[in-house]
Amino acid sequence: MLKNKTGILSTKAGKGYLSGMMVFEFFVPGMPAIAASAGADFLLYDMEHTGISIETLKPQMAACRGLDIAPLVRVPSVEGNTIGQILDIGAHGVMVPMVETAEQARDIVRRAHYPPEGQRGTAFSIAHDDYKSGRPADKMAQANQRSVVIAMIETETGLANVDAIAAVEGIDVLWLGHFDLTSSLGIPGQTDHPDYLAAVSHIVAAATQYGKCAGYMAVDKKWAEEYWGYGFRMLAYGLDHLLLRDSLAEGMTFISDMASKD
Repeated sequence: MLKNKTGILSTKAGKGYLSGMMVFEFFVPGMPAIAASAGADFLLYDMEHTGISIETLKPQMAACRGLDIAPLVRVPSVEGNTIGQILDIGAHGVMVPMVETAEQARDIVRRAHYPPEGQRGTAFSIAHDDYKSGRPADKMAQANQRSVVIAMIETETGLANVDAIAAVEGIDVLWLGHFDLTSSLGIPGQTDHPDYLAAVSHIVAAATQYGKCAGYMAVDKKWAEEYWGYGFRMLAYGLDHLLLRDSLAEGMTFISDMASKD
């Protein structure tokens, strides 16, 4: 995955948007190829809520090699050296939850980029550079160009500082965390509340003003259409296990209806 000069992310020239899926359960060898064959640009693997380890993720990063799909990882928090470790095993970018200040955003960018853009620790001829030889300076420049940094805006404090966060060079995506944001605003789950809708508009406006992409996880077609209308251009379409559950439930209902007509 590369970042073009306008700040809009795309794996395909001129596409102007990204679509993919979040992965919570199915860390299996075929998942990247399955998602790529469906047309997904990215897979977003979750470490925050699943408890998976770096050892679990590394084979998934390897399975994405040679496919037209980018592996991204949501790290557990802004703390620790997880960002550098995740990029070292081959992730094309990181999503960081609960980003609340420009200072935090700058620290995330620093950890995700090699000098001169940051202070990511250096190691070469490992997973992130496909175990190849070559000039370290070239590899560092290529990695900095590839590495996508996604800041989640999902607290009242983060919302208050969203313009300052968006202004940080190296932040590529502002990602709306709708459930946490509504909880932080004191309106848990109320995604039709005026305060939440105003927050959505604020996030998209900040992204637009500073040439960043607005991202969101749409659980179904209705939400995808709604948030596309708001201006979100990086959309994860559902969670892996919920897509399976809902598709299976639809089939089970169909069979049950046929049986009831016998």
